[in-house]
Amino acid sequence: MQNRIVAAFVAALALGAAPHAMAQAAAAPAQSTPGGIVAPGIAYANAQAVVGASVAYKTAMVQLPVTYKAQIDAVNTRRNQITAQLKPLYDKFEADQKAAKPDQNLLRTEAAQIQQIQEAGEREMQQMAEPLNVAQQFIIEQISDKLTAATQNAMTKRKITLVLDSQSVLKADAVYNLNQDILNELNTLIPSVQLVPPAGWLPRAQREAAAQQAAQQGGAAAAAPAPSGKQPEGR
Repeated sequence: MQNRIVAAFVAALALGAAPHAMAQAAAAPAQSTPGGIVAPGIAYANAQAVVGASVAYKTAMVQLPVTYKAQIDAVNTRRNQITAQLKPLYDKFEADQKAAKPDQNLLRTEAAQIQQIQEAGEREMQQMAEPLNVAQQFIIEQISDKLTAATQNAMTKRKITLVLDSQSVLKADAVYNLNQDILNELNTLIPSVQLVPPAGWLPRAQREAAAQQAAQQGGAAAAAPAPSGKQPEGR
């Protein structure tokens, strides 16, 4: 479950999802039906929204731009430089398109040059922002590591035996919403997180991939036949 939470969060960050919007999702239960029959022991929750609404996450997102200001400023500066570099190329490309008889070979060359600069710039900025991206994953992983315990604590207090992913629930009364209960437990278990990961730290997905690769290589080495110690006899 923790791997799925981290992966979903990283994807949300990459798409620019606002932490405020994710926090609102944790605090927006479905409407309750008056007089409805309540089935005991069942609840639903949105793990991603709970993590985003946690005190530790929201505090870290405020502190992160301060701690990594140098990297953020460097990326913004480089982005402005690339934009300035591309502007005259865009202007010329548009002007050449509007010619009475556009030179298609020239347009293809210009478009390829623009695309090359854009892609190279994106790769460069991603590399510059890597410390910030790793820090975001480090923050999320610290919180998600406590999510299982927080969920279990909430289940015990509410006497819940089955928790469904809210994304798989078509409609449910608010009485089944366990988000706030899990959030309360999560805030108790981990009120704050570290912002800067230890040297050499890798996100869980990368650690597991490296461990799997090492295991495969170890298995292949063990399966390889050992060289014979007997030397061929000379004639």
